[in-house]
Amino acid sequence: MDKINLTSQSSGERIDRFLCRDLESLSRSYIQKLLKDGNIIVNGKSVKANYKVAEGDEISVYVPDPETLDIVPEDIPLDILYEDDDILVVNKPKGMVVHPSPGHYSHTLVNAILYHCGDRLSGINGVLRPGIVHRIDMDTTGSLLVCKNDRAHQILAEELKEHSITRRYHAIVHGNLKADTGTVNAPIGRHPVDRKKMSTKAPNGRNAITHYKVLERFGNYTYIECELETGRTHQIRVHMSSIGHPILGDTVYGPAKCQFRLQGQSLHAKILGITHPTTGEYMEFDAPLPEYFSDLLMRLRRKL
Repeated sequence: MDKINLTSQSSGERIDRFLCRDLESLSRSYIQKLLKDGNIIVNGKSVKANYKVAEGDEISVYVPDPETLDIVPEDIPLDILYEDDDILVVNKPKGMVVHPSPGHYSHTLVNAILYHCGDRLSGINGVLRPGIVHRIDMDTTGSLLVCKNDRAHQILAEELKEHSITRRYHAIVHGNLKADTGTVNAPIGRHPVDRKKMSTKAPNGRNAITHYKVLERFGNYTYIECELETGRTHQIRVHMSSIGHPILGDTVYGPAKCQFRLQGQSLHAKILGITHPTTGEYMEFDAPLPEYFSDLLMRLRRKL
């Protein structure tokens, strides 16, 4: 159960809007369902979605345990970069959802790793996300870490929280970046109007830092490497768009049309570095660029 003490900053705002911004992991429709079911209490009483919050309110949010779903193991080939008794590192392909969600209960990475690992997966993140420590977007490719037991999961989740895990992405962005290196330091939160998007203009956004460097220039496009200091939802996509250089193929944060007919953004999680939970050894895993990305680079080079 989450407990929230309200300050004057949000006084007078509808409770469903306030909680949707404050609890970014929950959608507004789900928060409205919690309100309807009496799972959100203000000052000891249940309230409706149109309740206006006031300074001094004590809000308690109870999120019921998820229903047990029958997630079926599926024999889907995995591109395994590394595996031992504690961890599995896979190179996720484009178009694959990491874990089951409404509309995606099959053909996800979780379905594949359940078949590969059986019951040798951590259970910390529940039935829908066994073994999943972090995730990447459906159309982002590259390195993704899976834990086979709760001990490894707890240790690596702490590394992630302390920003000691190395995550370097390769991307192609619109435009010609002025500087060879740079940092975007801008908080990210749920978009105030479009709830499917994130934004650097969102009220109460969370700290987010992305470092980038130029790898190659193509005039109207730039090939870059981005290193995450934090790991917010859509962080690289939002940050690069916020400085006027959205990722090529990203129709959510960039132009609605792409001349290269890409399936989503040209973004690849290339390098993943961790301290192994058992040996204490620092290890880096390098996911080769996918074919579509290499082909795109070749096409851009031919135009120079």
